Amino acid sequence: MNLKPSVAELQKEHVVMELECIDRMYLNAYVPQLTTEAGVAGFVRGYLGHRFASTKQVAAMTESFVQSIMQFVLDHKIDLLRFQKGQRKDDVMQRRLRAFKRKHRAGVLFIGVAQEKARVPRTVRKAFGHEGATIPWINYSTANVNFYYFYCLDEEFGPFFIKFCSYFPYTAKLCINGHEYLKCQLERRGIAYQALDNGIWWTEQLRAAQRICDRFDQQKIEAFFRKWLRRLPHPFSPKDRQAGYRYELSILQAEFSLTQIWDRPLNGRCFFEEVIRENIDLGRPEQVQLIFSRKLNKSTVADGRCRTRILTEGVIPSLHIYYKNTHSKRFWCKFQKRSVPESARRPFLKFAPEPFANSF
Repeated sequence: MNLKPSVAELQKEHVVMELECIDRMYLNAYVPQLTTEAGVAGFVRGYLGHRFASTKQVAAMTESFVQSIMQFVLDHKIDLLRFQKGQRKDDVMQRRLRAFKRKHRAGVLFIGVAQEKARVPRTVRKAFGHEGATIPWINYSTANVNFYYFYCLDEEFGPFFIKFCSYFPYTAKLCINGHEYLKCQLERRGIAYQALDNGIWWTEQLRAAQRICDRFDQQKIEAFFRKWLRRLPHPFSPKDRQAGYRYELSILQAEFSLTQIWDRPLNGRCFFEEVIRENIDLGRPEQVQLIFSRKLNKSTVADGRCRTRILTEGVIPSLHIYYKNTHSKRFWCKFQKRSVPESARRPFLKFAPEPFANSF
């Protein structure tokens, strides 16, 4: 009787390259002292020295910040685009990136403007004392405000963007890609590789590539972020930053990728079929806790986030496992490139869990 090889056997015998890497990271940039109403009031009264706490007192800062962006556009002759509703910002970036790379190794491609919802402080009137007296008071709420997207290219990190809220306290978000960082580092070291749209499928020095991925850490990201804060318009003056009003980073979303390259398309497909066959019930609570090592209680099961989906596009399936705000997906793809010798052509499989975190 012929038994089908297990998932472990297929991986051990037929995987010719394996690379684990941080994929996309979406980071919050914020000033910790200004995340609460009391912190904003302390900035206006204690730091700026006004009698009452009101967001009107920071209107001049907002105007100065927006003007500095407009001046930055003029000084560096950068295009300023207003994104249309429903427009894919990444598509705009990719079209401009190809032309930009032919002339520049690093710099700002363009600045985009979009109106989005943001959590911002607002001034309200609060009853105080007798006879209907009121005083200004600060409450956090949501509002539609302009965000300025700085789409850039870095020599070490590749393409990325930083977006700033134009309203006080000017929260920001940084989006980077670990695979783009890897490609840049391989090029700087003169190590040959073959690229995927998001990743690599071959390199002449696999161990060196994995070391680069392993050393992509908090310190490198922090230094990179500070470098670009010095280059771009900054809402807080040097005096403000010396007083402690400086940006810090936290993780809003992180994706981690495991790319496996197989010797033959057939073996890759067999592996994928075995994964689905053996783990069709991963979405059940008693199975999910084996994957994520989390104790499940009634509230966890009741929120509807424990489930498995199998999607098929044509003949290529993908497996998706959900637990709360975590999404683990596995997909298989066969590809060929005419510029590569026949012996080097390989199918690849991506395993991409996407956990969400709230600290850096």
